[in-house]
Amino acid sequence: MDSLRGRFLIASRHLPDVNFSRAVVLMIQDDADGALGVIVNRPMKNTVGDVWDLVVDLECDCQDPIHVGGPVQGPLLALHTEADLSETEILPGLFLATEKERLNQLVQSSGTFRIFSGYSGWDSGQLADEMKAGGWLTAPANEELVFSNPEELWKRVTESIGLEVLSSTVGKRAVVANPLLN
Repeated sequence: MDSLRGRFLIASRHLPDVNFSRAVVLMIQDDADGALGVIVNRPMKNTVGDVWDLVVDLECDCQDPIHVGGPVQGPLLALHTEADLSETEILPGLFLATEKERLNQLVQSSGTFRIFSGYSGWDSGQLADEMKAGGWLTAPANEELVFSNPEELWKRVTESIGLEVLSSTVGKRAVVANPLLN
């Protein structure tokens, strides 16, 4: 299977884990050791400003929400558009940062970013098994979608998958079952 890095995983109705109900996960890593991503459509009530002095002992007035990246505890991380603060590039123009100094520079800037608490992780082979069981769909990701309205993202991405399935079967006699509708 090709790497899912830089793609979306979309939770289907067949995924039994309630942590991922209607989740859209941006995949950051997918290799022989396992997979890692962040849920991009789960804002919390806490804002960056609410918790920032606990993170770097500096005040911040940023009112952007912190997002739940997944059920696995871990350091704060950011998806952002500032190449000079990048630790790695996930997609063209979309970067990852986890180091406190870079995160602090991001929240003090006027750039585009999202801060995540926790992440979604899978052991080697675990994600492939969940996908074979129909738990996840995949779709192309891009910067615009990552930073779009999180409340509408799952619907937007699933509708685009449905349109892709429909357009690829036009003129064919095959009937394609959409796992989202079952």
